[in-house]
Amino acid sequence: MAIETAEFGRTGHLSTRVIFGAAALANEPQRVADEILDVLLEHGVNHIDVAASYGEAEVRLKPLLAREPGRFFLATKTGERKAGPAREELHRSLERLGVDHVDLLQLHNLADPIEWDIALSPGGALEAAIEARDEGLVGFIGVTGHGAQIAATHRRSLDRFDFDSVLLPYNYVTMRSPYYADNFDALYQTCRERRVAVQTIKSIALRHWRERPHTRSTWYEPLERQDDIDLAVWWALSRPGIFVNSVGDVGLLPRVLDAASRYTAAPDEEAMSALAERSAAEPLFV
Repeated sequence: MAIETAEFGRTGHLSTRVIFGAAALANEPQRVADEILDVLLEHGVNHIDVAASYGEAEVRLKPLLAREPGRFFLATKTGERKAGPAREELHRSLERLGVDHVDLLQLHNLADPIEWDIALSPGGALEAAIEARDEGLVGFIGVTGHGAQIAATHRRSLDRFDFDSVLLPYNYVTMRSPYYADNFDALYQTCRERRVAVQTIKSIALRHWRERPHTRSTWYEPLERQDDIDLAVWWALSRPGIFVNSVGDVGLLPRVLDAASRYTAAPDEEAMSALAERSAAEPLFV
């Protein structure tokens, strides 16, 4: 079954509600990336999210994009804060991806207050993004971030500039924090009113690795069992209009896509509370 689609904000694109997070390709050989394309096509995924800082991910995507030209809504990110370096990084991304434009350029992990002010002030990365949009190198402009403060920070970002998309953590355990939940809900409402796309990450995050062996390529320990992943993904998809960025591990990607393809309704509170309890889930951000 194909994953359902929804309007990606005001872009006019009907994106699959699970977006392929190409961070999973950062340290993978081209052979693995080529195999991933078949998995994406099998589930009808039509939206890819990558970043200049994701190792060799942009390079790994180049043959995939050449094989399926126009198939994917393509987003990348710049971590630079000043206009000149951001402009240079975008051009490097275009070359690495083998394309003449991207659909979405995002200011990556814009969370630190000082960096936030630099990026959104004259001479900052936002200025370069706007220029790139005017030149046709970029279709839309978004902002991303991590951390307990990021929902509140994104609200400030939308006050400063009319971004087309936001990206931030969203899962059951994270939303147990009243502070985070209040700010996320307020951000979500603003985005719905202004038709700003809301992308979410860490849907199947379980907890920090701490002293446990790292058995996955994610920086956090993820859920592993299909039935647990089902609940986590279904919970995230149950909020209307939310997009879920997949997972930074190629081995778990098929499980996330399979869960999304079978989504019909939200799990109840009892099921989610039981999942958090039996898996000993912890918030990644406090």
